Amino acid sequence: MTSRGGRRQDGPARAVGVVGLGVMGRPMAGHLLAGLPPGSSVHITARRPAAAASLVADGATWHPTAREVAAVADVVVVMVPDAPDVRDLLEGPDGLLAGVSAPTVLAVSSTVAPDAVRELDADVRARTGGLLRVVDAPVSGGEEGAVAGTLSVMVGGAAADVAEVLDVFATMGTAVHLGPLGAGQVAKACNQIIVAAEVLALGEAAVVAERAGLDVRALFDLLGRGFAGSRVLEVKKERFATHDHSPSGAAKFMVKDLRAATGEARRTATPTPQADLLLQVFTDLTAQGYGDQDTAVVQAWLEATPRRDDPA
Repeated sequence: MTSRGGRRQDGPARAVGVVGLGVMGRPMAGHLLAGLPPGSSVHITARRPAAAASLVADGATWHPTAREVAAVADVVVVMVPDAPDVRDLLEGPDGLLAGVSAPTVLAVSSTVAPDAVRELDADVRARTGGLLRVVDAPVSGGEEGAVAGTLSVMVGGAAADVAEVLDVFATMGTAVHLGPLGAGQVAKACNQIIVAAEVLALGEAAVVAERAGLDVRALFDLLGRGFAGSRVLEVKKERFATHDHSPSGAAKFMVKDLRAATGEARRTATPTPQADLLLQVFTDLTAQGYGDQDTAVVQAWLEATPRRDDPA
C-alpha cells in the first residue's frame, strides 16, 4: 500500500498530533497544516515552546503536554531521538498515555530498533485496553527532504492501523506500507547501512582527491553524472568541497542506527561485514568528539587519522 505526497487532500477531516519539533518534526508538522483535508487540525507539543511559534502562527494548536495532544488527536506522530525518549513521553500524569481515551494510533517516526517498537506496541495495548496502537514510520531524506516534503516514509504495522496514517504521511512525501510492525524500522536500518557507507566513501574520496591536488567540487560534480551519483552525493558534495561539517544530521545518531541494523541482522543470523565496520567507524569518531557534527564530519575524522598499513 503506497501513498504519494500531495497537497490539500480530499477525505474526512483529521486531528493529528506531532510531538517533537526539531529539524525534522517542525517541517513535517508544517506539511500537515498545508496538506490535510479542510477542517483538519494539527496539535503540537515540544520541550521548547519557542520551536512551535511559526507553526502556531500558521494554524497549529499548541499544547503544554503530550497528554493534552493525545486527548484530542486520533493519530500522534512522535519525532524524538530514540526509544527511551519515546518511552518518556508516555509516562506520568502529563504523559501521552494519560490522555488516551479513544482509539488512537501512535506513529513512531523516530529511528529505533525494530524490537523496541514491537515491545512498545505490546505494552501500550495492554495498558490502554487496546485503545492505543503503534505503527512504525521512520523517514529518510534528512532535513532537506523534511523541508521540501519529499521524505520517504517506511511504514510497518497491522493493515488497519497503517490505513489510519498513510494519508497523514502523504502530506510529507511518499509513504509505503512494507510489512508487519517493525518492518519500517528494518527498512530504515537498511537505509542507514547504505547512507553510512556512501558518506564514508565520499569522505575517503574527498580526502584522497584533495591530498592529490584535485578540485573536490569539480570531481564530485563529475562523479554525480556517472555510476557514483546518488542522492547522498548530491546533498553532501558541497559540504565535502568546503569542509562544512556544521550540524544537520548528527553523526552520533548513526551509532544507534547501525546498532539497530546489526542487532536485527544478529536476530536473523545475517552476516553484515560492512555494517560492522561502519558501526566501528561512527563509534570511534563519536568517542573522539566529532559526533555532534554532520555525518560529513567523517572527512575531518579521516584527515586526523593516521594510515595504518598492513605489515609487509
